Amino acid sequence: MYPVGPEGEIDELADQKGWLVSSGSASGFVQDICDSLPVSGVGGSSRPQWLAESGQMDGDNGKALLVGVPKLCPKWTKAVKAAASGRYERWFGDGTYVVSSEMPSAEELSEGEVLPIPPGTYRSQGRMEDCYWERTSKGGEILDNQLATSAQSITVTIASSDGQFTSERCAVWKPVR
Repeated sequence: MYPVGPEGEIDELADQKGWLVSSGSASGFVQDICDSLPVSGVGGSSRPQWLAESGQMDGDNGKALLVGVPKLCPKWTKAVKAAASGRYERWFGDGTYVVSSEMPSAEELSEGEVLPIPPGTYRSQGRMEDCYWERTSKGGEILDNQLATSAQSITVTIASSDGQFTSERCAVWKPVR
C-alpha cells in the first residue's frame, strides 16, 4: 500500500520499474535531494554540476529524480534535466585545473585527479581577500597571475594553449556569457 500523494506515486513507480535508489525509498531519496539543492555547490559547482559529478544522477537515482523532482520540488526540474543531459554550466572553486576542452564523465574521474577547465573567460565575484590566481604553460611557466588583496570582481581569460589554471582564496569562477 502506497500513501496518497506524490510520494506514493514515486514509490509505486519505482517499485513497478524495479529501481534501486541509494537510500531507502525513492521518494525519500528525491526529498533528500530537494532539501540539498538549495545549498549544493558550496564547493564551487553549479547545481546540475553537483548532481552529475557527485553521482546523484547515476543509475536508478537519476530515473527517480527525473520523475520525482517535478512532483516534490518543481523549481529544481531544470537543474535535474540539465544534469541528466550532461549539458550544464560548470563552475570552479579553489584548486588547480588542467586546461582542456574535453570533459570526462563522473565515472572517468578518479580520486585525486586534476580536474579540467575549458578555455574561456571566467569571472569571480564576491568579497575576496588575498585572492591569488595563475595561468601556467604546459611546461609549468607562469604566463599570468594576480594577487588581489581586496576585490569584488575579477575576470580571467584562459587560453586553449594554457596548461593549468590555479585559484586560491577566490570566490567561485563562473563562465562569462
